[in-house]
Amino acid sequence: MLNDLFFVVGLVVGCLSVPSLISAFSESRPPRTAAILLMIGGGLTALAVIRQPGGYDFADIPAVFARVVAHYLR
Repeated sequence: MLNDLFFVVGLVVGCLSVPSLISAFSESRPPRTAAILLMIGGGLTALAVIRQPGGYDFADIPAVFARVVAHYLR
C-alpha cells in the first residue's frame, strides 16, 4: 500500500508542476518551483515503480488511485 501511495502522490505532484512551469515561462521567470516539484514527483514515482514487484502498467493507474483514495476515505 505504501508503494501505491508513493505512486499516487508522485503523479499528483508531477502534474502540479505543469501549471507552475507554464506560469514561470509566461512571466519570463526561471522555473525553479516547477523543477523542484517535478524532481519530487519523479523521485516518488520512480521509488514506487522500483519497489513494486512487477512495476505498474498504464492500465493499473486508475485502480491504484481508487485503492489509495478508498483506503484513506474509509
